[in-house]
Amino acid sequence: MLLSLIISTVVFFVAAGYFKRRLDDMDIPKGMTRGILVFTLAASVAWGVAAAVNWVQGKPVTPKIPTQAAQPIKEIDP
Repeated sequence: MLLSLIISTVVFFVAAGYFKRRLDDMDIPKGMTRGILVFTLAASVAWGVAAAVNWVQGKPVTPKIPTQAAQPIKEIDP
């Protein structure tokens, strides 16, 4: 988990820099909408990388919830 946190943090800043440069090349003016777009795209890429690192390490993304179906059903006699 610590490895995915470190890698995704690095990927976030690299992706944010990349998206900022691409938007500068397109002459899109700086503003709040552009900042939110860069943040959203960079966060999405970082989240995907963190999920990929966890998958490679063999850790489940979501915890498994035990079911009660495995237990025998007790019959009630009247």
